[in-house]
Amino acid sequence: MAEAARMLARLDLPGLVVVDDSDRPLAVLPCVDVLRMAVPQYCQDDPALARVIDEAAADVFAEQLGDKTLAQAMPGHLRPPVTVDGDATALEVAALMAQSTSPLVAVVDARGTVAGAITLDGLLERVFAS
Repeated sequence: MAEAARMLARLDLPGLVVVDDSDRPLAVLPCVDVLRMAVPQYCQDDPALARVIDEAAADVFAEQLGDKTLAQAMPGHLRPPVTVDGDATALEVAALMAQSTSPLVAVVDARGTVAGAITLDGLLERVFAS
């Protein structure tokens, strides 16, 4: 889980498409869900409690992820994968993202395996770039 969080940060990704052993999409894990797993539950329940923790202690909250694997960390956080085939239009992808509130859509091939992904930023750039 910690490695996934580092990859999300390093590559500036909005989330991950989680696949099974056959590269078929299982779920989308948005960054906000990774953050939710790292932030102590008592701070999520009452964000005012985060203010009473000094900066040095607050800076290490990401260590909450510990050695958890994605499988261990994701129960209750899994979002069904949003998928399209390679022929999907920008409007089709936008409609799916809007409906699912997913910042990531997996592009699957004819076998149902992941061939790529479309990010929200990539879609917005494609649709609204002048």
